[in-house]
Amino acid sequence: MCDQNHVHTALCAGPLTAAARQRPVGAAAHVRAERGSDPWEPTPDDLSPDEALDLLYAGNARFATGNPAAPNRDLERLKEVAPAQRPFAAVLGCADSRVPVEIVFDRGCGDLFVTRIAGNVTTPECISSLEFGTHVLGAKVLYVLGHTHCGAITAAVRGEPVPGQISVLFQHLRPAVRAAQGDVALAVLENVKAQAAVLSEASPVIAQLIRDGKLKVAGGVYDISTGRVTPVEI
Repeated sequence: MCDQNHVHTALCAGPLTAAARQRPVGAAAHVRAERGSDPWEPTPDDLSPDEALDLLYAGNARFATGNPAAPNRDLERLKEVAPAQRPFAAVLGCADSRVPVEIVFDRGCGDLFVTRIAGNVTTPECISSLEFGTHVLGAKVLYVLGHTHCGAITAAVRGEPVPGQISVLFQHLRPAVRAAQGDVALAVLENVKAQAAVLSEASPVIAQLIRDGKLKVAGGVYDISTGRVTPVEI
């Protein structure tokens, strides 16, 4: 962890053209190009919460259509971000090996601050990590990423005995399971909503960032068969 002084702001990049202001969601990279900055190296200072979310969805669109850019994944980038990290987005995702967050969103080193745990649940430890990623590091969007065929949610729906401490996850998943009335696919979606609500409401730090317009909490479900992330209304 490192404390950083955030001096540069979006105003330093100059005003956007009228055409850029009128572009729909998904045009953040083009907006950055008009500003004269590299669309592959965004920092929170350059982006609004909506633009940060645009970049996530644009990256997933590239990945899901088989045209990934795989930015910021070389040794040069690794050395560049070694002194300090400035991720533009924070993600709460599942520990499932089929959900590699940076690949799913077609990003690279230093772009995303990722916390992964089975069932993408909001434990105190995860919340504290995401508070650091947003409040200290300055991430502009906090994304809750669920996925199809989630083993943790499937186990919670079945309610059968499980070994070790696996069952400690169930208390966090039960609200979604009840809302979905046992439907696993629906429970995955409801769990994204539930965990996003906990992050937005239970953390005073995150809640204040949202009120100040400095952070957006969003979520979606990743289809492990197609590679697509479908947004979930939070």
